[in-house]
Amino acid sequence: MSNDIDIPKWDIALEGLIKEEQQHLGRGLKLDDFIRLAKDNAIRFDDIIVTLLTLCIEGCWQYHDASGKPHQITQDEMNSLFVAGRIKQEDMTDYVGSWSAK
Repeated sequence: MSNDIDIPKWDIALEGLIKEEQQHLGRGLKLDDFIRLAKDNAIRFDDIIVTLLTLCIEGCWQYHDASGKPHQITQDEMNSLFVAGRIKQEDMTDYVGSWSAK
């Protein structure tokens, strides 16, 4: 008997939430969309962003900067955003572009 269970690297419920929001809005999501989703659903902003960044690192989502140019999110970049163990809204101020599922 094998105990090999695939454990997702991200929160699949949050993945579903942000993907549904992108489909509903019909466009890439902006930082304000994630802030609103966190407030509307009583979810920590950090949890949504960690899921989003992990999805980008794994190639499921992508980030485009303000000029529309794709920007590859790396694990080192994600790690640099953690201050005191959480990613806060102010840590994400440079990300003024849009996020979308591939």
